[in-house]
Amino acid sequence: MLFYPEERTALFIDGANLYATARALDIEIDYKSLRSYFAKHGRLLRSFYYTAILEDQEYSPLRPLVDWLDYNGFTLVTKPVKEFTDDQGRRKIKGNMDIEIAVDMLNISDQLDHVILFSGDGDFRRLLEAVQRRGVRATVVSSNRTQPSMIADELRRQADQFMDLEEMRDIFARPATRTAASVPPIDVAFEEQLESQIM
Repeated sequence: MLFYPEERTALFIDGANLYATARALDIEIDYKSLRSYFAKHGRLLRSFYYTAILEDQEYSPLRPLVDWLDYNGFTLVTKPVKEFTDDQGRRKIKGNMDIEIAVDMLNISDQLDHVILFSGDGDFRRLLEAVQRRGVRATVVSSNRTQPSMIADELRRQADQFMDLEEMRDIFARPATRTAASVPPIDVAFEEQLESQIM
């Protein structure tokens, strides 16, 4: 992977998409190691983490992770999950964060040399093209080692670099034994909530 030590970088983490990719690869992300890795390989200015949250619940299993990220150098961008009923009368939830990611990336791109997007969503292809036209390099982190692939082909082709999460397992994966300072684990009970956000 090509990094330049003086390059001003920012991370844009689509929380639901990264979670789904990591789950498909059977990886539990260690966010402290993830942030440290990119801080060592450039001038990391911001680490954005995007997720939608069910606000009407007394307790959200996502809250410990969100709180930990907020206190440990990540910029949290959240919004309430929208509930709706589909044509078959089934209750669904949606919490897409694409607009928030696009607005933040475009707003800060004039202060960056390199954006690193954690998502495989093909809708971001035009966003990467827009920041590349401003002279900013774009790296995408996702995986094509899953079945089906978690990275849209058009997004991978648009990126200047592609990092497969599977190949970063030794860097980003949580070790088998947790320490007191490690990021809290994600409760399995809210998997449907996260997965619904990437629809």
